[in-house]
Amino acid sequence: MPMQRKFLTNLGFLLLLNLLIKPFWIFGIDRTVQNVVGAEDFGFYFVVFNFSFLFNILFDFGITNFNNRNIAQNTQLLNKHFSSILILKFLLAVVYFVVTFSAGLLWGFRGNELWMLGLLGLNQFLISLILYLRSNISAILHFKTDSMLSVLDRILMIGICSILLWGKVTEQAFRIEWFVYAQTASYLLTALIALLIVIKKASFIRLKWNMPFFLMIMKQSAPYAILVLLMTFYNRFDTVMIKRMLSGEDGNIQAGIYAHAYRLLDASNNIAYLFSVLLLPLFSKLIKQGQKVENLVRLSFSILFVASVILAVGSVFYRFELMTLMYEHYINESAAVFAVLMGCFISISTTYVFGTLLTANGNLRQLNIAAAIGMVLNLGLNIALIPIYGALGSAWASLVTQAIMALIQVILASYYFKFRINYRYIGALSAFSAGVVMINFASVSLGLPWAQSLGIMIVASLLLATILRLLDIGNFIRIVSGSKMQT
Repeated sequence: MPMQRKFLTNLGFLLLLNLLIKPFWIFGIDRTVQNVVGAEDFGFYFVVFNFSFLFNILFDFGITNFNNRNIAQNTQLLNKHFSSILILKFLLAVVYFVVTFSAGLLWGFRGNELWMLGLLGLNQFLISLILYLRSNISAILHFKTDSMLSVLDRILMIGICSILLWGKVTEQAFRIEWFVYAQTASYLLTALIALLIVIKKASFIRLKWNMPFFLMIMKQSAPYAILVLLMTFYNRFDTVMIKRMLSGEDGNIQAGIYAHAYRLLDASNNIAYLFSVLLLPLFSKLIKQGQKVENLVRLSFSILFVASVILAVGSVFYRFELMTLMYEHYINESAAVFAVLMGCFISISTTYVFGTLLTANGNLRQLNIAAAIGMVLNLGLNIALIPIYGALGSAWASLVTQAIMALIQVILASYYFKFRINYRYIGALSAFSAGVVMINFASVSLGLPWAQSLGIMIVASLLLATILRLLDIGNFIRIVSGSKMQT
């Protein structure tokens, strides 16, 4: 009960902050940048961005996930670990830049592509540093501070990009490089603020060079590093393959179309990811204390499943309207890719719960085997589908891969935690999914403006989830107020 209460109250605060800030970032700034620079230039940026993302595990080597789980279970180790891990992070940054630039040269990057790769690589390092610093804060269950840091970089980027886009500070047209510079400045300031907070929390005195400790941390975090690397390849390699397999301008345009469609999925993932940020330390503490995790799993999964089904199904029925709202070019192509990609969100949301649970339990070997299967499957499907269908083929490759990965993780979690099959609960999930499809059919036939129909669909779907007790408002209130929860 205390863990469920902590989860719900901090989730509410975290979601409130993100829903206040990130929609304006997505629809006001990011969307405007994509339209101003055009599909080809943004496609170029998106390809290099995803390439810079491929090896970012070398910045971290799984340290963030290991640290979050370890400090949550052993809070007293914060000062000892922080003073040495900070040095290790900078050493790993050197390795990242050597590997990434070498891979970029071998892949064929030259000139502007290498310059952009260097800038985005620096941004990846700052993001990795922020995530590590935040992992210390969330591990000691200071979730509100962590929540504020989770939106600080976006607040700063909104301010800088707003000035560049609409402040009339320059007569030049907005360039994609300015977008990257704004990211760098925002991440740097956020990292400095997070660093000061952790130094205070850890009673930090000085950095410690400790090679045996470095090797011990690397050894213990290696399984986390392998897992993140494998998952990164099957999550982020799509546009890189599109650019590689489609020649010339067509490669950039198809990558740009994929980027258009991916934008809302990425935004949805950012919200769903917040669940894993909260769940990892909570699951870790429950497992360490020998307490049952089933109620927290069901609570978190129900919320995410309801949200992901509404978003995924609604995106299929309103795909043209949403793409027309956001973009000015390649609407039909982007809408087709968008409808398929948003189907991935249901599977991704599932992995944020069950994958996080398995990570907290230390089932890294099993997760790594599953991720390796996912990477090979995704690679094979992309090779087969991209030459024929372009960005749409890559989207289908993602959908199939994510669905199989989610199913494997549910099976693994059920096996290791001995979850009983709850036919009533599975029936409710199935009935909800079918009901949302029917509600969408009904909403589009009303003849109302599409935004009104979409709003009616969302409200009706939430009411259905409440009727089926997937969203049990009474239990939420009892959990938050500390009363006994119904089972």
